[in-house]
Amino acid sequence: MAADEPLVLGIETSCDETGVGIVHGTTLLADAIASSVDTHARFGGVVPEIASRAHLEAMVPTIERALKTAGISAGDLDGIAVTAGPGLAGALLVGVSAAKAYAYALGKPLYGVNHLASHICVDQLEHGRLPEPTMALLVSGGHSSLLLSADITSDVRPMGATIDDAAGEAFDKIARVLDLGFPGGPVIDRLAREGDPKAIAFPRGLSGAKDPAYDFSFSGLKTAVARWIEAKRAAGEEVPVRDVAASFQEAVVDVLTRKAVRACKDEGVDHLMIGGGVAANSRLRALAQERCERAGIRLRVPRPGLCTDNGAMVAALGAEMVARNRTASDLELSADSSLPVTDPHVPGAHAHGHSHDHDHVHEVSKENLYS
Repeated sequence: MAADEPLVLGIETSCDETGVGIVHGTTLLADAIASSVDTHARFGGVVPEIASRAHLEAMVPTIERALKTAGISAGDLDGIAVTAGPGLAGALLVGVSAAKAYAYALGKPLYGVNHLASHICVDQLEHGRLPEPTMALLVSGGHSSLLLSADITSDVRPMGATIDDAAGEAFDKIARVLDLGFPGGPVIDRLAREGDPKAIAFPRGLSGAKDPAYDFSFSGLKTAVARWIEAKRAAGEEVPVRDVAASFQEAVVDVLTRKAVRACKDEGVDHLMIGGGVAANSRLRALAQERCERAGIRLRVPRPGLCTDNGAMVAALGAEMVARNRTASDLELSADSSLPVTDPHVPGAHAHGHSHDHDHVHEVSKENLYS
């Protein structure tokens, strides 16, 4: 561990997990998470107001736990990074406000970073520096995107995205139809291992010759699966849950991996990174590995714990920002629920000589803060 590598704390609150990570260069020192997923489960999905309140309660204890695990004090840090977007507006605001408070109190630079770029950068903590360019397939409850990253701190280009439901949403909705509870991903993955992926021929969305090469669509698949289940129930027949899970899962991962490998070939990129919550899916990992090997592409997938939302990924991107001398954000940083992936981070307004089109928090000077 080189002494001159940046020591950065990252805060992630885009959805229902309060994540705090501490990274030294590309070495993970702490990854503390407080999840409110159980609180949302009885509603069958994430309730933004409940998530925001949970973040508020968990924030300080989670930061203190991370500092203790890393064996450092807050004063040792070289910077504070925080997810500025995309995500749930209220949830993001809790994280951004906390990061600004810590950065201000400690006199450390603040980096508002992009949630999706963070999901790509987290792989550095496990497999070392990301080659540039890298193709990234991000699949989670909120996103399914194909991104080409030439420089993770400044140049991330969207190749394709979902035009309707994200892959993770489709898993949750099919799990709901099958009465398997929330979240749906892990339970479908588990049941699918005992089912036949070829049992039912579910549709592969946007796979025709005239369809967009890199975009995804899962709403047609979701409807087809739901109708198939309804028809079985209406006929008074038993639904073969394991076969449905396996056939549905196969339809999703077939399209995801096929399009990702095609994008790598078309762009001449020999590295594919898969991240986001659905990257924890065992069948997605196996099929991607198979297809990448056949195509001569090197696959990088972080361990499941780093694929779901966490503070380590934010700290990893923050450390990269510090290492590459990127302009810090200013204390006027605001949460942006639809921050585009083309903005891996939000530099201070003064960096461009203009202000961002966001509601600004008024500048606070130490004089009026303590007077």
